[in-house]
Amino acid sequence: MKRFSHLTRTVFLLFFLFGLDKAFAFARIFIVSRTFSLPLQDAFNSANNLPDLLFALISGGAFSMAFIPLLRQAIVSRGRQDAWDLFSRVANLMFVLTGLLAGFIALFAEEIVGAQIGIAPGFGAEQRRLVADLMRLNLISLLIFSISGLVMGGLQANQHFLLPALAPLFYNVGQVIGALFFAPMQPLSLFGFTLPTLGLGVHGLVYGAILGAALHLLVQTPGLFLYQFRWTASLDIRNSGLIAALRLMAPRLLTMFGIQVMFLARDNLASRLGQEGAVSALTYGWMMMQVPETILGTAIATALLPSLAEYAGTGNWALFSETLQKALRALLALTLLSAGVILAAIHPLAALAFGLDEAGTTLLTATIRIYMLTLAGYALQETLSRAFYARKEPLFPLWGVLLRLVIYLGIGISALVFFPEKGAPALAAAELSLLAEALFLLWALNRRGIPPLLLKPAALRGISAAVLGGGLAYGVAVWLPGAGYLTALAGMALGASLGFALIWQDVRLLFRL
Repeated sequence: MKRFSHLTRTVFLLFFLFGLDKAFAFARIFIVSRTFSLPLQDAFNSANNLPDLLFALISGGAFSMAFIPLLRQAIVSRGRQDAWDLFSRVANLMFVLTGLLAGFIALFAEEIVGAQIGIAPGFGAEQRRLVADLMRLNLISLLIFSISGLVMGGLQANQHFLLPALAPLFYNVGQVIGALFFAPMQPLSLFGFTLPTLGLGVHGLVYGAILGAALHLLVQTPGLFLYQFRWTASLDIRNSGLIAALRLMAPRLLTMFGIQVMFLARDNLASRLGQEGAVSALTYGWMMMQVPETILGTAIATALLPSLAEYAGTGNWALFSETLQKALRALLALTLLSAGVILAAIHPLAALAFGLDEAGTTLLTATIRIYMLTLAGYALQETLSRAFYARKEPLFPLWGVLLRLVIYLGIGISALVFFPEKGAPALAAAELSLLAEALFLLWALNRRGIPPLLLKPAALRGISAAVLGGGLAYGVAVWLPGAGYLTALAGMALGASLGFALIWQDVRLLFRL
């Protein structure tokens, strides 16, 4: 029996663990949406944005894509201890920077929230104060993540994926604990048991996030011992390795800043709609799109990066292109099918998951459907950008994000000015800019002198599977008698099965990575 490659095994491991993580994320949302009003949910979701931006800029996003290839090269060419020395120097610097920025935000939180280009200028005064208070508290999570995100990248550079993949799951476990035991003002009843609660209100959700961040770090700690980590207590910014790392990471920092500006702009514009629940509809709609995107797109892209970095480092462009094309063909076909099936039958599942009234569910469903149109572009963008980081060419993803940002702001501002009555779904349409970014990256990579990536046949099969599978899913969900969520699940299962048969020749490439 043929053994699967390490890369194939890693992809399927990440499929499973990322899927489990999303299950816990929805368990948290299931509880929160039934415990707090939409204005409180809007405040909590808005308060997360700036800490998330800083985490993405300072450690998580910058490190995971830009620094992993450099660290992997250090491991292969100079040894693990030299790589850990470089890791320590970057980690020390990032932690200090995070602390300084967190202190600044804590001092000026209310001004940051209420400014016209701030977090939520359209909220009322009381809601803005709550957002600022929650944001200050959430900075504790940020400090923990400034280290934990780096540990995740360091382990992935050593081609260890199990503990980094478990870390987000444990983060969500902490948040579920917060939603169950810290936040509720009244004890919850679950399966006949009455759960004790601290009665902290919406602040309890943030304490749950802090617990989750601590678990995120602790679950990865054994991996540091496994790979003989030794900390270098130095902030010598003149170190040549640190300077090289920062030069490589600088374009990635700008890239992540552009991405996070779009999240801030989304909530800023949504707060001006005067539509209760608009911020939460966009947050939850994005989260729904992230389920297939993370399970498929992030899993494949994460597994590919260290291998692509090795192939690029040795100049093996034929294998680089072959591996990338196999992954992209499977990814494109799967995400198109997933989008079609989910878009067709999501309404009763959204009602079950979020517990909103009919108006809220209708708003959320429309927002989710718009986001599903962006799924394939998002997944392709994730993988293609990593291909450039593997080549140590971080400027192309930066140009791609700048193109996306211009289109995003153009659509978003136009939606607010000309179609404010459409609400959150109109703002969600701005994410169609992801497709433009993905096409730009594909065009740019095909001009870099490697064997070209040919994805048109897989795209056509994926579109056919999405139309036929989505049509079957919708028909079954509408006409099959029974509870709405059950008929929706049945329709999605049948539609996905039909579509899967149509794209099997692309999907099976995952077994040949």
